[in-house]
Amino acid sequence: MLTLYHHPYSQHVRRVTSLLEEAGIPYKPVHVSLDNGEHMSEAFMSINPNHQVPTLIDGSLKLHESNAILRYLCGKHNLRKWYPADASDAAVVDQWLDWNQSRLSQPVIDIVLNSVFLGDDADASAIENGKERMRELTKILSAALRDNDFLCGDTPTIADLSVASNISQLQLADAVPDDNSIKAWYGRVCEIPGFKKSLPS
Repeated sequence: MLTLYHHPYSQHVRRVTSLLEEAGIPYKPVHVSLDNGEHMSEAFMSINPNHQVPTLIDGSLKLHESNAILRYLCGKHNLRKWYPADASDAAVVDQWLDWNQSRLSQPVIDIVLNSVFLGDDADASAIENGKERMRELTKILSAALRDNDFLCGDTPTIADLSVASNISQLQLADAVPDDNSIKAWYGRVCEIPGFKKSLPS
């Protein structure tokens, strides 16, 4: 059985959990106590030297990066509905996975970490910088969703699970973009049973 090292408030874990739950793939969750510094322990660093979650273990295979885990699961379990076999269609999914990681991820971290989790150690300038960058990113995301139900067309893919996990994180800071196209899309993703199960209670 797969083992997933996780924390419920990690959006990176949430996208992997969404796919595992939606596809009905059995897995064993192992909680990593980020708030107590367990991710910096020698024991966990031997599992993931990046001291982050998620890490997926499947037999002798150990994977750390959430989007790589999504691709792996789709390939191994033939989840072509979620990650197409066609090279052109897959490239569009990859584009959004990379956009999410390279453009959207850091502003979300800056906003949520400092608004919700750091308390007196919060950096107000990081929050403002994150919100400023979100203004541009909101326009990009909204434009992509204006004529499509999902990021890559009429049906959801792992790109939607990945990007929506960051939008769900923004909810913690009451910072979801005030955009009708994004809100409608996010509502559709929230109706996916596996995504629902991934949300922290």
